Amino acid sequence: MPWWRNQPEAGKLVYLVASGDRVHMIFIYVIKSREKNFRYVGITNNLDRRIKEHNSKKSKSTAPYCPFDLRLKEEYSDYSEARKREKFLKSGQGRKFLDML
Repeated sequence: MPWWRNQPEAGKLVYLVASGDRVHMIFIYVIKSREKNFRYVGITNNLDRRIKEHNSKKSKSTAPYCPFDLRLKEEYSDYSEARKREKFLKSGQGRKFLDML
């Protein structure tokens, strides 16, 4: 179950997903349509499930562009850092970076 905790040294909220004593990572991912010129940047705590959702057309924003291949994945333990990276990849400079992949 997701939970929030305060990180006093940084003074910010950190989103972590705990399962027993284990902390799951947050993933930034980029998928690309096999058939159309479409790329999607997303964030999730369960990459396998999320890719399956995209490829089974459960996500309205990506359904018309199925099927997808995973082009990039990055792991973060800090949700706010992962979110910053996701925003960068969706920016002009980030799109240029992704064009090189």
